[in-house]
Amino acid sequence: QVQLVESGGGLVQAGGSLRLSCAASGSPFSINNMGWYRQAPGKQRELVAIITSGGSTNYADSVKGRFTISRDNAKNTVYLQMNSLKPEDTGVFYCYTTVTTRAYVNLEVWGQGTLVTVSS
Repeated sequence: QVQLVESGGGLVQAGGSLRLSCAASGSPFSINNMGWYRQAPGKQRELVAIITSGGSTNYADSVKGRFTISRDNAKNTVYLQMNSLKPEDTGVFYCYTTVTTRAYVNLEVWGQGTLVTVSS
């Protein structure tokens, strides 16, 4: 079983920075895409950023130029560096990954979420 453990959320003032980390445990055959989703109060969960196993990235338009996603494949960890934070970035950030198990089954795995609050 693969589990995701997130860290790094908290309270920050507008214009500040936070770095989220998400470590995958377990021993799947492969860890494929890794990414972050955000759910703001009263809204649906939305993609923030995603990174492939080869390092290709994709970002939501609202965070381009401010957020950077990266990963350390040796540590099975994905990071989200968030700069120039805005109050509208507030929400629960969920780590996400797709894995292939040793039985060659593809699964989606979600973290428990970490709260980011940006005050104005």
